[in-house]
Amino acid sequence: MKPLWPHTPIAAPADRHTIRSLQAYLIYFLYWTVQALAFPLLLLYLALRVARNRAYVRHLGERFGFLPQHILPTAPGSIWLHAVSVGEAITAAGLIRRLRTDLPFAPVYVSCSTLAGRAMAEQKLQGLAAAVFYAPLDYRFCVRRILRKLRPSVVVVMETEIWPNLYRDARRSGARLLVVNGRISDKALPRYRRLRWFFRAVLAHPDLIFAQDELAASRYRMLGAERVQDAGNLKYDFDPAATTIAPAVRAWIDKAQPEHVWMAASTMPPATADDPDEDDLVLDAFEELAARFRLQLLILVPRRPERFPEAAAKLEARGIRFRRRSQLPGAEPVDLPAVLLVDTIGELSGLFPLAQCVFMGGTFPNRGGHNILEPAAFGVPVITGPHMENFAEIAADFRAHGAVTTVQEPRNLAREVGAILGDQQASAALGERGRQRSELRCGATARAAEEIRRLYDEALPRPGRFHPFAWLWLGGMAVDRAIKRLGAARPSVPVISIGNLAMGGTGKTPLVLWLCQHLSAAGRNPAVLTRGYRRATADGVVTLKPGDAAGVEQTGEEAQLILRTGHAALAIGADRRAARLDLERKYRPGIYLLDDGFQHWGMRRDLDLVLIDAIDPFRGGVFPHGRLREPFSALRRADAIVITRALPGLRHAGLQREIRRHNAHAPIFLARLEAKLPALPAQARAGAFCGIGQPESFRRTLSDLRVELAFLQIFRDHHHYREEDLEPLAARADFLLTTEKDYLNIPPNLAARLNILAVPVQLVLDEPASLSVLARNCSIQ
Repeated sequence: MKPLWPHTPIAAPADRHTIRSLQAYLIYFLYWTVQALAFPLLLLYLALRVARNRAYVRHLGERFGFLPQHILPTAPGSIWLHAVSVGEAITAAGLIRRLRTDLPFAPVYVSCSTLAGRAMAEQKLQGLAAAVFYAPLDYRFCVRRILRKLRPSVVVVMETEIWPNLYRDARRSGARLLVVNGRISDKALPRYRRLRWFFRAVLAHPDLIFAQDELAASRYRMLGAERVQDAGNLKYDFDPAATTIAPAVRAWIDKAQPEHVWMAASTMPPATADDPDEDDLVLDAFEELAARFRLQLLILVPRRPERFPEAAAKLEARGIRFRRRSQLPGAEPVDLPAVLLVDTIGELSGLFPLAQCVFMGGTFPNRGGHNILEPAAFGVPVITGPHMENFAEIAADFRAHGAVTTVQEPRNLAREVGAILGDQQASAALGERGRQRSELRCGATARAAEEIRRLYDEALPRPGRFHPFAWLWLGGMAVDRAIKRLGAARPSVPVISIGNLAMGGTGKTPLVLWLCQHLSAAGRNPAVLTRGYRRATADGVVTLKPGDAAGVEQTGEEAQLILRTGHAALAIGADRRAARLDLERKYRPGIYLLDDGFQHWGMRRDLDLVLIDAIDPFRGGVFPHGRLREPFSALRRADAIVITRALPGLRHAGLQREIRRHNAHAPIFLARLEAKLPALPAQARAGAFCGIGQPESFRRTLSDLRVELAFLQIFRDHHHYREEDLEPLAARADFLLTTEKDYLNIPPNLAARLNILAVPVQLVLDEPASLSVLARNCSIQ
């Protein structure tokens, strides 16, 4: 019997993916349309912000993606961490400190959204972050400008920031995207729930969302996020030992000699017409307690800088004796009871150990509360009002274990503060319970750092769009290849080509030196065919046997390094056929190493080794947009692939996956350079310079050697140095460091006079035996 209606076919997975992609595009198209229509209003809003606060105009260009001059374009591999405001900036310090240990080669750039957040980040992250800047507006042209300059491998977004274009374009750039300490507040949840259809498309972009707790994780899942974990709260990892009390504050309090000190931290104004102002509540409590605690000191810390003058005016109107933190040092103590008004930012954490009790603000007005973990970590008893929605799980945990005092009615604040100040034994027990709850849930920072490290290994920052003229370049190369292959020479001994996709700067010379050493030890009599690029003289073909001597102007610096090892004969010349024939007349090589030979079509080879630079594999794309001679698809011709400048502890999984897309069978080796630092003058300023294809590799080498540099000056590749190049650098440092290749391009008397030292390096392979066997066993195919 036939059914009354036909069955609706179930979409195949590929169809569902296509449908979802189309839906996401339409959602984003709607977002872009709304943005375009709202742009004039945005400009008006920014103008009003500038009119109200002139400080907003400073660095305004950063909001549109124009980073300051001191943030230079970076090689791929940075980390961009977005911390919205003050709390996130403070929390970020511990994570960045961990990243500096786990990924020391990756600079961390921090963006903030608020004036106070940026000021805090610049203070707390000095020496940790490579730079601090304002987050760009969530317009594509703003976000992409930042991504092009920083070229991050990982973008880390802290807490509640959901920016559609940032999420999308970060992933399209090849970076990995991680949300850390994610949460969605009670106040924001209804709005997000109404726009669930929109946020589902946006939340598909993060590789992983580390939520603060299971409640936050469930809210992200409700909005459509699929890759969500309860990873804990980074704020639990607050380290009290890392804080310091400002000497001026300590000295002033020591002179005042209070018997009882309590703090009102991060006090807030009303959120609605029915809410109280917490500064008023705290001052009411202070005055009520004054008769009982005559030697009382209140440390009042308003949450927002614009409230500092308001708080001072209220203190004056009530006739309460007070001092402003900004007046210290120099201000004399006042008679107690009194108030210390903290009208600075960034000092709150360092003040907690001074208090015997902390009232946490933002908890009487309907603002969701603030973080109670920091005062609890010091073992200081904590009091809150009823509103802790932003930290609901933390508050519930503390309340369940008697680790916090919750005051439902503002009029009872004085009573609870007095109870703690008046009973040292009970207050000590309360503070200890809070400290224990704070310590039990540590570990979120370590989990976040480990995930960032994993994503860093998986990331593969990609170049921009394909340049239309690249088709002309590739077409011309295809014609050239077809013509030259017709008459390609077939030497009588095996040929190993060492080449790359990029226009130099992949570390071929160290690999050629390594192969020469191993092939010579195996009795294969290696000979190197090289062009001698940018040598000072153009003497046609130069052939040299092992042990011969020649000047660097005759050989070029790369060939000179090979010659000085004495492991191989050399034939130097642009016409490599003529160079090979001349070498064969004078020397009987057993195997040829064809330097930079992957695109040399005029000679057949038996083993094609292709080098890819781990620092910048794509080099901006195919010429003329970038510096790739051929796209990655050319790797299908490779017999073995060597990832050079591999980073310690990483497998470069993202890069290996891209290689396997084009060549599923060729073995892949990881190689890195190990440097040996020459003897340096004690307590002297070091400068550095180089003229190599990948200067970032030299910077990282010196960083690994823990050399503190005054500067690193970059010249063009294969630069021949003169006095006018180096004398200004020598005037800025006590000695100069450079690479072995660059050192050969410096007149010897000039190097000695200016105290220039070379940093020698050697190649280290992850599987040296396998590559050695592959090379030694190479035979004519």
